[in-house]
Amino acid sequence: MARIMAFDYGTKRIGIAVTDPLQMIATGLDNIHPKDIIDYLKRYMQTEQVETFVVGEPKQMDNTPSQSAFHVTGFVNLLKKTFPEIPVDRIDERFTSKMASAAILAGGVKKAGRQNKALVDTVSAVIILQSWMERRAFM
Repeated sequence: MARIMAFDYGTKRIGIAVTDPLQMIATGLDNIHPKDIIDYLKRYMQTEQVETFVVGEPKQMDNTPSQSAFHVTGFVNLLKKTFPEIPVDRIDERFTSKMASAAILAGGVKKAGRQNKALVDTVSAVIILQSWMERRAFM
């Protein structure tokens, strides 16, 4: 089986998570600057198969797109153009950063580590991927 890859898109960093080949466990992979993401993905896919991309979709509390949704749409379009054979699915990412910060705190990470925004982005990507996997299990 191929992996599922999820992204927490930001204009400064993109948090990345992947499943194991059996698609049972979501794990943080990395965080990359947006300008480097396509080269990173091309290198990664030279050694690993990816079946689906999952992108966190930023929304307001009233379910309307947030201010950053424009950037996420551009990223999704870039993924589709560069990797047309890989489907892209979107999932609501509301509260993932807060959940990631709480998980990092619960994990006993020291204050300096908790302030590491790159770590928060990577853990957010894991939460996005785990949510997508749970939703898929009920479909």
